[in-house]
Amino acid sequence: MTIQTALGAEDPARAIGRSERREEVIAPERVAALAATLDLDPAPSAGEALPPGWHWLFFTPFVRRREIGADGHPKLGGFLPDTGLPRRMWAGGRLSYHAPLPIGARAEKHSEILDVTAKSGRAGRLVFVTLRHRISAEGRLCIEEEQDLVYREPPAPDASKAAPQPAPEGSVWSEEVRPDPVLLFRYSALTSNGHRIHYDRPYAMHEEGYPGLVVHGPLIATLLQNFAATLRPEARLAQFSFRGMAPLFADQPFRLEAKPGGDAAVLDLWARGPEGGLAMSASARFDA
Repeated sequence: MTIQTALGAEDPARAIGRSERREEVIAPERVAALAATLDLDPAPSAGEALPPGWHWLFFTPFVRRREIGADGHPKLGGFLPDTGLPRRMWAGGRLSYHAPLPIGARAEKHSEILDVTAKSGRAGRLVFVTLRHRISAEGRLCIEEEQDLVYREPPAPDASKAAPQPAPEGSVWSEEVRPDPVLLFRYSALTSNGHRIHYDRPYAMHEEGYPGLVVHGPLIATLLQNFAATLRPEARLAQFSFRGMAPLFADQPFRLEAKPGGDAAVLDLWARGPEGGLAMSASARFDA
């Protein structure tokens, strides 16, 4: 893997325009490992198109231990700005699939910081960072993605947790997912995600205030994309957008649900938590 980075200033707002380039082979072994982790058979093989959402297996930095923060994430101040806020969340994103990304191909990912916005509210200080990623292979732009990150302060120890809004009703299709600690551990390993909330239960509970291990947002988004693809096997997923609404936890089954959208090319999707709350909302648009 090669990397070229154009560093900006420490002021988070001045990080706008900062860019980074990475190269990596879309390794069939990693793809097969995710297929096994998701209990899919057969696994996609070399030369086939990478399934939607599976590009998150690649282009993730595996930094030295001394460069890891207390939460397990790489320390800030390199490509991502150091906002001075300790909690970082992947809040959502928008993806466009322009062309198949072949398994086994050498691909390039170019990332750029589009926007940095600071706000304050009942939860304290917040900083929103929007990234744009472009993944190309064999001379073609394959995937274009905008990614939304949110940085925030730790919640106060006595802060009450807001109840999640109810998930939509009227689903036409539904599928149960049973996340367990092994699934979360394997997905963390495959995506080089060291965030301790996904595999270190004492840390997740006592340091970040969760009731258990947290299911990865990108894993839920990948499951929703794969679910959408099975509902429209004759079509190609062209666009997908998602927004995380509330966390899901290990050993608590949740449901992927979907119904037709506003036109024939669209599916509305969501993840329903075990108590009926909305964990993630999403929309998928297909080309015929």
